[in-house]
Amino acid sequence: MSSIHGHKVLQMILSSENAFTKTTLIDAIHKQFGNDSRFHTCSAENMTAAELVDFLERKGKFIPAEGGFTTSENKICHH
Repeated sequence: MSSIHGHKVLQMILSSENAFTKTTLIDAIHKQFGNDSRFHTCSAENMTAAELVDFLERKGKFIPAEGGFTTSENKICHH
């Protein structure tokens, strides 16, 4: 099974007009990428959707918004 970069999840958040909670984001990730998908970032690998969401939160990738959080382009590294 191939691993999906966390940037794709951040791009998914950017393309949505809705704010997410952790639960709704995990549900959206499962819908978009599949329940068994694994994720990696520039500094971590082999994460579940829930582990990725926790990781992104710890890294400060989310911006508070009404009803939850979103992100912005400047939160996504480009390397």
